[in-house]
Amino acid sequence: MENHANCSGEEESCRERGLLHLWKGYSCSVTPEKLLLSRPVLQAALGTRHGVLLVEGGQVYSFGEMPWKKALPGNPVEPVLEAELSSQRVVFVAAGSFHNGAVTEDGVVHMWGENASGQCGMAGAGPVPDPRPVELAERDGGPPQPVWVLELACGEQHTLALSGRREVWAWGSGCQLGLLTSVFPVWRPQKVEHLAGRHVLQVACGAFHSLALVQCLPPEAARRPPQDKCGQCNQLLYTMTDKEDHVIISDSHYCPLGVELADAKQGATVPEPPDSGQLSAPPPTAPAEDPQSMEEALKQAEEDVEEEEVGDGKGGEELQGPAEDAPGGEPHAAPPTESRHAPASRSSPYPDEQAVQAYLKRLSDHALAEHAGKSAITVQCAQQRKGDPAPPDLTSMPQPTTTVGSALNSLVVSCASAVGERVASTYEALSLKKVMGYYYPSGVPGGGGPGSGEGAKETREERMRMEESMQGKKSSSLGDIREGEAEGLSRRLSLPGLLSQVSPRLLRKMGRSRVPAMALTPAAIPESEQHLPSLHTEVWSWGRGKEGQLGHGDILPRLQPLCIKSLGSREVVQVAAGAHHSLALTAQSQVYSWGCNTSGQLGHMDSPSTVPRLTKMSEGIRVWDVAAGQQHTVLLADGDCFQPILYYSGRQVREGTPGSPQAESGGYTQQPVLLPFCMNLGYVSSVFAGGQSCLALADQNVMGFIASLHELAAAERKFYCRLSNVKGQILRPLLAVESLAASLGSASTPLFQALAAHFSRLCHLTGRHATSLTAFLRSSCNRDVRGLAMLEHAAVFLDAYKEYCSSVGNFLVMGGFQALLKPSVEAFGKGLEALQRLAESGEESSPPNDLLVTLFYMPMRHLHEYGRLLLKLATCFEVSSLEYQKLQDGCSKYEALALHLKRKRKEAEYTCHFWKSFPGKMTDSLRKPTRRLVCESSNKALTLQNAGRFSVNWFILFNDALVHAQFSTHHVFPLATLWVEPISEENSNLYGLKVTSPEETFTLLSSSPMEKAKWLRAINQAVDQALGGAAAEVGVLGSSTVQRPEPPISRTASYTFYKDSRLKEAIYEGRWLAGKPHGRGLLKWPDDRTYTGTFKNGLEDGFGDYVVPNKNLNKNDQYQGHWKEGRMHGFGVYRYATGEVYEGSFQDHMRHGHGMLRSGKLNSSSPSVFIGQWVQDKKTGYGVFDDITRGEKFMGMWQDDQRQGNGLVVTQFGLYYEGTFASNKMSGTGTLLSEDDTTFQGEFSEDWTLNGKGMLTMPNGDYFEGTFNGEWGTGLKVTGTYYKPNLYDGDKDKSRAIKLGSMAVRPEEKWCAVFEECWTRLGCDAPGRGENSKAWENIAVALTTSRRQHKDSPELLSRSHNKTLESLEFIPQHVGPLTLEKYNSVQRYLIKACDTPLHPLGRLIETLVAVYRMTYVGVGANRRLLQQAVGEIKSYLSRIFQLVRFLFPDLPEEGAVIPGPASESPEKRVLSSPNEAPQLESPQPGRVVSSSALLLPVLLPRLYPPLFTLYALEKEREEDVYWECVLRLNKQPDLALLAFLGVQRKFWPVSISVLGEKFEVLPNTKDACFASAVETLQQISTTFTPSDKLQVIQQTFEEITQEVLALLKEDFLWSMDDLFPVFLYVVLRARIRNLGSEVSLIEDLMDPCVQHGEHGIMFTTLKACYYQIQHEKIT
Repeated sequence: MENHANCSGEEESCRERGLLHLWKGYSCSVTPEKLLLSRPVLQAALGTRHGVLLVEGGQVYSFGEMPWKKALPGNPVEPVLEAELSSQRVVFVAAGSFHNGAVTEDGVVHMWGENASGQCGMAGAGPVPDPRPVELAERDGGPPQPVWVLELACGEQHTLALSGRREVWAWGSGCQLGLLTSVFPVWRPQKVEHLAGRHVLQVACGAFHSLALVQCLPPEAARRPPQDKCGQCNQLLYTMTDKEDHVIISDSHYCPLGVELADAKQGATVPEPPDSGQLSAPPPTAPAEDPQSMEEALKQAEEDVEEEEVGDGKGGEELQGPAEDAPGGEPHAAPPTESRHAPASRSSPYPDEQAVQAYLKRLSDHALAEHAGKSAITVQCAQQRKGDPAPPDLTSMPQPTTTVGSALNSLVVSCASAVGERVASTYEALSLKKVMGYYYPSGVPGGGGPGSGEGAKETREERMRMEESMQGKKSSSLGDIREGEAEGLSRRLSLPGLLSQVSPRLLRKMGRSRVPAMALTPAAIPESEQHLPSLHTEVWSWGRGKEGQLGHGDILPRLQPLCIKSLGSREVVQVAAGAHHSLALTAQSQVYSWGCNTSGQLGHMDSPSTVPRLTKMSEGIRVWDVAAGQQHTVLLADGDCFQPILYYSGRQVREGTPGSPQAESGGYTQQPVLLPFCMNLGYVSSVFAGGQSCLALADQNVMGFIASLHELAAAERKFYCRLSNVKGQILRPLLAVESLAASLGSASTPLFQALAAHFSRLCHLTGRHATSLTAFLRSSCNRDVRGLAMLEHAAVFLDAYKEYCSSVGNFLVMGGFQALLKPSVEAFGKGLEALQRLAESGEESSPPNDLLVTLFYMPMRHLHEYGRLLLKLATCFEVSSLEYQKLQDGCSKYEALALHLKRKRKEAEYTCHFWKSFPGKMTDSLRKPTRRLVCESSNKALTLQNAGRFSVNWFILFNDALVHAQFSTHHVFPLATLWVEPISEENSNLYGLKVTSPEETFTLLSSSPMEKAKWLRAINQAVDQALGGAAAEVGVLGSSTVQRPEPPISRTASYTFYKDSRLKEAIYEGRWLAGKPHGRGLLKWPDDRTYTGTFKNGLEDGFGDYVVPNKNLNKNDQYQGHWKEGRMHGFGVYRYATGEVYEGSFQDHMRHGHGMLRSGKLNSSSPSVFIGQWVQDKKTGYGVFDDITRGEKFMGMWQDDQRQGNGLVVTQFGLYYEGTFASNKMSGTGTLLSEDDTTFQGEFSEDWTLNGKGMLTMPNGDYFEGTFNGEWGTGLKVTGTYYKPNLYDGDKDKSRAIKLGSMAVRPEEKWCAVFEECWTRLGCDAPGRGENSKAWENIAVALTTSRRQHKDSPELLSRSHNKTLESLEFIPQHVGPLTLEKYNSVQRYLIKACDTPLHPLGRLIETLVAVYRMTYVGVGANRRLLQQAVGEIKSYLSRIFQLVRFLFPDLPEEGAVIPGPASESPEKRVLSSPNEAPQLESPQPGRVVSSSALLLPVLLPRLYPPLFTLYALEKEREEDVYWECVLRLNKQPDLALLAFLGVQRKFWPVSISVLGEKFEVLPNTKDACFASAVETLQQISTTFTPSDKLQVIQQTFEEITQEVLALLKEDFLWSMDDLFPVFLYVVLRARIRNLGSEVSLIEDLMDPCVQHGEHGIMFTTLKACYYQIQHEKIT
């Protein structure tokens, strides 16, 4: 409010709010006196004869009689400041009968006043004159943690505190503490363990009883299975005792709680209350009802049950019987004593009905008689009086008592349960003690004297009674109301001995089958609504119950908090406790009261008053604050206008002479009376009561602000009551009607249930909001309107209204309200008066159908009310203020929603009306709950172009589809996939619209340009809304979204095809463009085939994933790869259900181009692999087939899946075949070599069978010539001649004649498909034919698209890779002749390009490496294949070089020279030989262009392992000889070896330097001479390309030269004769294992231009050394 005052610019005087008015009684002459203080009062509390006030600024004043303040003279007239608290800021005050409490803003409690019972929490019995802090601390084993307190409540001898963690703490004396103790007083505050774990919202204290308002546990907590511990005392229900050889399990747990407190054994006594005489005086008898027989009671109760089902006309929820789901405590375990004898209670001890009836009649008469003179009996917390002897041991009690007691209990309780709470009135005042006293007048049979018997009996019976009352199920007020109601009643009827009492009508009513139950109470509270107060509450009570103030239907005390079952679903939001009576205020503004009613303080004269009953208020009076004093109740309520009014019920106070005690003969009220002076008090925001006094706290209406707030809160409370009435009196009875499902039909029943659920949610939200507004009014300290829930969380309210409105609309559209008439008449009679009354429909004659529609659309009108009241509030503020902005904003949101929902209602009504006129057959298939009519062409405004003469074409536009209806058929076009465009009128003079759907395109003709524009706009808007969903609707939250002129041509939608033969019944979800799938999407066929990927113009195009189920194998075929125009085209991977995997190129759904097929059950054990060329799904062209099971590898030509043409086969046993194949079989001339070099050349027939002429050569050169027949390895038949060549020298040449590879496929014919694909990627039809610029464009596009694809999954690309791609996207520009610098840049570009498979060249290299390894690894590692392998690499080089020259046309041909910079000096010559020709020096500097120099660095490192393995296999024998010699010679010391090799002495090193130190070379020195040269030469094995290896050799020569120059200290030129022995020494010491292979590799792949240069000579030297070592004779 302060904000407001400042905003409004008016100086607010402190007189305008927080005004206090004090009075007593209710007579007309009473005028409240004003309590004047310097500051506004925020809160007050009243004790018996004094009061405490909290004013703004946090100061506390006391007034009235304060005997604890000895310093004060008499009774001060003016309120006294509590100076002790001046330094603190107090936020809450409380007053008990004779003591007070205050809570400061840091959560600390201060107490003062009477302390005889420990109620001030101070040790020592003396009164506490001034506020002193009380220590509340959590002591869980560790150091004590201070407890933060929110609020306090004080009784006569006890105090309760509610902590920030929503737990209750208690101190003082008496069972009203709820603590597990029997020693009083309790000085130190203790936690009430029985409420631990629950969320307590408020506490209240009567004189000797306590109340707590508790938020219900969430459903999952409430339905927890019973634990193995007692729900009350937390001890184990089952105990195990170990005996020697067996275990005794006992379930005889006896719970000590819930019974009378102290027995003599404990010897504890409770201090008498200070005013005990007055307390135990008999109260004046209430006017007693006539004694009522049990039958009448049952009849009455039966009527009540029915009445309650319909609703009580006061708008309350239906009453629950006490046997319904009790909002109870923990699951209470039935004590074993009772459970053991439960059967006895079923077999009733009464033989027949009459006996029961007679007994109950006697019982009630006796009870009333006893009630009339009950002065002697007072049930107190201390059960034993001091003189009473101790009770006998409970466990040793005779059994019969238990049995009969239990049976009797069951009977009484089940009777009460069955017929509802009214029956309890016949014997309310009876405790079971009296019943038992009547039944066994002489006490327990066989017991001791009357004293001992009575004591024990009382304890035992009251314990049983207590246990009975605790048998209720765990609280579950969140559960389903109607289900609970049915379950509750059927449960009541199943109780023993009662069926005869219940009328057949009631039984019939309960036995009906019902509509599946519908929860009308919203289950859990969504996260978004946690800011509003909960309505799922329970009231718990404990303490003395002599006056029935605990509300459990009896007058027994309770030591522990116990839930009042009947208030479980009442939505209690506030509790209040008078001295001996209790009040509960509900969200529906009703008040329930129970307890002492001697002066009519309960607001009704019904008895019994031991259970909560409604206070009798006039129709339309809504209470929103309550207070209770000693014998009176004050209610603050809304009347007809929104200024609050006050009601009083209870004792009339007549003042005697001043200072004398009040006259006792005051009158009493039958029901609450209106206080005539209340209108003069202004806007009362809260009321307080205590002793005999009442207080009202009022605000004055500044700038209309307070009035507007009150009006808002009152309107919300009224609205909630109205919604509750509709829910209780209309919805519930309708849902209960038997014929509901039959009347509504299967389509509308769930819609009505949804409507009921949404109504219930809206109702619940409104109730919580009304409660929060009431709390906002009551809290006078903070009134910042910006914090109002309806502004802060407007979305929650708007959503609830939108959902509800749409559910009503859906029900209306489906004709639900028409169908609801019959059940309505059944429930409410012909006149439907209940509906008339609640709909507030003025017109008498309105049809019942409209009445229902009006009633269910009623909540929407409240949105205008929100808007109006928020605007009214806004006018109280400056226009520039934040409050004004927020209120204005809220107002516009609610107003906009109101208009939006009004339009929605019109749409629903228009649609409903349309269906009535529509032909019935089509209605069934087209009518859907969410479908609304936009417009239709029944007036012939729209026709189909080129339609037949007699055809009828009717077009209906709904919000989700365009329907084209003809005579008996119709077609539905979903709007999401509908495109409409106007046809220009210039040529045709027709007003046409072209409509495109995925499978049809048609033209609609309209009668006029106006009509055309109307339909175009309507269809476009409907399409736009269908695409945008709710968002496209006009901006509900005030800011309207801009309407687009037409919906987007590209959109995301789902569609099922019905016509297209290829796609029939397939469902497509994804992007569309002008009627065709275009972009990413998912296509699913009815036979479970799916395609996920990109589309173009309605066809699969781009990358996609295609899955085809294989029904026989129960697995899927899957293709992942590229598509073109609806067919597999480009690179992809096809995984067959059989386990085969094909990876390679496709064309037109077939394998075409280069690809690899792995066959076999599992990929890991693939028994065969084919890699090669495919043509139209068949192996055709060159390919390699690895048959892993047979251990054979075929390399050759194929045609139509068969080997055809030249080829060779190698096997795992080292056999090598070569020849010509036809139809998969080898025949004709061929060659066969075995591992040991045995060779056959000649004729073969089918598959390697020798058949015909030939020559067989042995490894030693002997050979046969003649005719051979048979299979190799099984024995051959030979007819021919045997030759021994060394006898005939002339035939030596024959053995040399075998030349391998003559029948193999030539290297340049291999892998043509791989190169062709690369050329195609560059945009060329054939190698070398195409445009260079186009090729570069294709490269750039390929890289960019790949990068885009990888953007979605960045983990696939490293950062360096990304940079490489970026640099490759730039096209290298070369103009003019190629210089060395440009040549180097080309080389760099090629290295990068070949590094990424996303570049066509990189892709090519990757594929070549794969095929090369496939060919020459495994079985292919056969030394006979070495020449093929080398030839293949050379062919790769020439063919890749062709590609590179195409991309870089300036690159000269192979062998041309690129001139270098002129300054480059010729290399310093190292070698000189005497017979060297002078022209070997190349005087012209520059570089020779060669494919090997350019491409081997890229290619060879990747192919090196298989290639080098072949060299090693080929040179194996030579290298073994060489290695043996190396090992032998290396045993020599350095000088001996140098001498042996004939190195001239002048080249022998004299000393060597190691790490700067010089060492002399001694005769035994080893591995020290020429060490650096040796190390350098060893690096030859770590390099790949010949040029790198030659570089190593050159460096070795340079190292030798350096060392010799250091020795000779003069310039020097080598001659070969000097150099060779030194170099031989270095080669020996280098110990290179595969030197023969290294030499051969260099020789085979060396750049031809190097052969005659310096490198060539050095290489020749190395080769000579290798041969020299092999043939070295060691002497």
